[in-house]
Amino acid sequence: MQPQIVEVIYGNKKTFIDLKWSLNKIMKPSITPTQVEHKMGPDDFIVSKTDLKGRITYANRIFLKLGQYPLESLLNTQHNIVRHPDMPRGVYKMLWETLKQGSEFFGFVKNMCANGDYYWVFANVTPDYNVSGQPQGYYSVRRKPSDNALATIKPIYKEMLSIEKRSGAKEGAEKSLAYLNELLAEQNTNYNNYALSLFKN
Repeated sequence: MQPQIVEVIYGNKKTFIDLKWSLNKIMKPSITPTQVEHKMGPDDFIVSKTDLKGRITYANRIFLKLGQYPLESLLNTQHNIVRHPDMPRGVYKMLWETLKQGSEFFGFVKNMCANGDYYWVFANVTPDYNVSGQPQGYYSVRRKPSDNALATIKPIYKEMLSIEKRSGAKEGAEKSLAYLNELLAEQNTNYNNYALSLFKN
């Protein structure tokens, strides 16, 4: 890709940036999902780190292999580059609300590969703090989910997606999350505990 250098002025300061590189980092590429699934091995761990805005600062080899991305395509790129359209936005709303409260998140996530294939993970995401105790980003470890756990979670996510499509972009995530919370309240649990129990059983 040939660079496209443009001049940018911030206040009284002038700088130059590669516009094509910047847009490539900001904009999620258009990928057509396939029906091809890849599965993690029982001993595999996907590890990644992001800054506070969700830009990837570290990705381990298993992440690169499963996602089919070279490292240079992921660094400084929004982590939602691997977001699959089958994932309800309500789940991500809950994830970010949990992290902003300083708590860790457990959950099942369907990710998309660079070529449109997919893989499921059981994710644990935690705030990452610097030596002064200030938040500097997020740390995520993903493991292989069981088939039984996915058989339980998939219909729930399917209904959440249906709610989001009926409700529209503005209210969809909030309404699908309300559905999930109501479902969990009937079982006297929350999503973190529910996900952990599915993962362990």
